[in-house]
Amino acid sequence: MILYFVRHGLAEDRAAWDPADDHLRPLTKAGIDKMRASARTMRKLGVAPDVILTSPLTRARQTADLVAKELKVRVVEYAGLAPGFNQHNLPDLIAAHANAGALLLVGHEPDFSITVEGLIGGGRLVVKKGSLIRVDLTALDPLRGELVWLIPPKALDG
Repeated sequence: MILYFVRHGLAEDRAAWDPADDHLRPLTKAGIDKMRASARTMRKLGVAPDVILTSPLTRARQTADLVAKELKVRVVEYAGLAPGFNQHNLPDLIAAHANAGALLLVGHEPDFSITVEGLIGGGRLVVKKGSLIRVDLTALDPLRGELVWLIPPKALDG
């Protein structure tokens, strides 16, 4: 199975939002424009997930919807992708989509860098807003994968 990880795009300034309502913080206009461009690049790269699973937070859902529109794939909200997601959430997520060849996950930092580091057996990753990571799973028990690429947003939305 292929796992794609997309960190949500550029969002409104956190300081301008009540921490209790941070889950409602949306993408900025620039964030929307950049994610549209990134989604076009994803399509050109052959990114073809069976489904997009997204954090329920507004900025992640907006990102997922933009990518889904370009890739012509459905979006499913998955509460487990909210902040706090980690490698331990993956087995259930994968089992629920066992027939899929590829999943695209939209979520947050530091969750994705920690998760991918765990999947590939170490290293240190920094996942910028709008980045795209591809990990090909090599084993399910224990869950292991190979980092195929990490594409920063400037290379995607350029």
